[in-house]
Amino acid sequence: MRFMIIVKSTPEFEAEPTPMPDEQLMAAMAGFHEELAKAGVLLDASGLQPSRKGWRIQYAGGRRTVIDGPFAEAKELIAGFTTIQVRSREEALEWSRRYPNPVGENAPAEIEVRQLYELDDFEPSAQVERFREMNTPSQK
Repeated sequence: MRFMIIVKSTPEFEAEPTPMPDEQLMAAMAGFHEELAKAGVLLDASGLQPSRKGWRIQYAGGRRTVIDGPFAEAKELIAGFTTIQVRSREEALEWSRRYPNPVGENAPAEIEVRQLYELDDFEPSAQVERFREMNTPSQK
């Protein structure tokens, strides 16, 4: 089972006063992610640059429109993520409870945890098999 721990953005993340959080927060994040790696459950982890450096594609009536950032509601944005693979929802819950406060201890913050779909969650079809083949390492 794969889960994504989503770090919600804040106005401070969006302002990006510096690209690096303070040393204490970096140490806490590094320590936590080392624990995930040692346990063999860490798949990926990254921070995202502020929305002013991004864009959205809006779909309407067959048209695609590019909308450049920044985007207004920081609380609706994602600042980063960690993806883990665990045996159960309960294990994912335990890991997420230990996630360091992404803004710094005692500051208000929020993370969200969502389970990723697996190909086995879908009814078998030719299209699901296409995805399965894309996700299978080649035997070259």
